Amino acid sequence: MNETTKAIIKSTAPVLKEHGESITTEMYKVLFSKYPQTQELFKDATADQHKKLANAVYAYAANIDKLENLSKGIEKMATVHVKTNVRPEHYPMVGDALLQAIKIVLGEGATEEVMSAWEEAYGFLAEVLIAREKEMYSSI
Repeated sequence: MNETTKAIIKSTAPVLKEHGESITTEMYKVLFSKYPQTQELFKDATADQHKKLANAVYAYAANIDKLENLSKGIEKMATVHVKTNVRPEHYPMVGDALLQAIKIVLGEGATEEVMSAWEEAYGFLAEVLIAREKEMYSSI
């Protein structure tokens, strides 16, 4: 991920703090509508799952230039993903739904530059999680 992408993502952190729950609520609507097979992954999720995800997305944006600050959160997320059987093929579905939700909620603020940066940043984080989860699955 290049410095320009990081700067764009970091600049979206205040908006994500303000609109994060709207984005993640919308994301789950899009995800379950477009990819109903993903509902099974969330069958045991708590009622505040959208809040947890909103906080995680905000933390990622706010710390995009200091990813070491996120290591505990990434480890916790990977552990939950392994428990709920999240697989690499689920990441593109979630990414698609998240990007659509960002575009819907931010409207004109979701410029091509912002959307491209978030696509790259999501892909980067997905690769990190997939690699860690692969290690965890292999030790089961």
